[in-house]
Amino acid sequence: MTSATTLSMALEPVQRERLMRLPREASFAAGARLFEEGRRADHFWIVRTGTVALDLRVPGRRPAVIETLGQGELVGWSWHFPPYLWHLGAEAMSPVRAWEFDAGTVRAMCAEDPGFGRAIAVWVGRVVAQRLHASRVRLLDLYAPYGSGGQV
Repeated sequence: MTSATTLSMALEPVQRERLMRLPREASFAAGARLFEEGRRADHFWIVRTGTVALDLRVPGRRPAVIETLGQGELVGWSWHFPPYLWHLGAEAMSPVRAWEFDAGTVRAMCAEDPGFGRAIAVWVGRVVAQRLHASRVRLLDLYAPYGSGGQV
């Protein structure tokens, strides 16, 4: 993936190298929950292999999949914004290998180095903007009379 929101495209090499000194390797079996909506957002992940689905609780139904994420993509942005609670849930759709980061450590690094902090904030902001746009398009496909491209 070459999106501007993937780690390899979002951060300059020096910033990326600094961030990549922090993670630990994490693995999730297919069907494993990475996090639940409303719970404390104290970690985030970058997918190395596999697919993660972001989902939203729907009362009386199975969670609705909002988006799927793959290699190089950030899983979770709620760790960056107070009150640090997940806005969605996440589930491994296949076996997943990821880099896991401690959110508090990264936030502390951002506070200590404003340039690094700005780079992380811009990256996370781009991820949020991309996901909001993708959600809007999906909602239009579902609820607009003629899909996302049509007008009445």
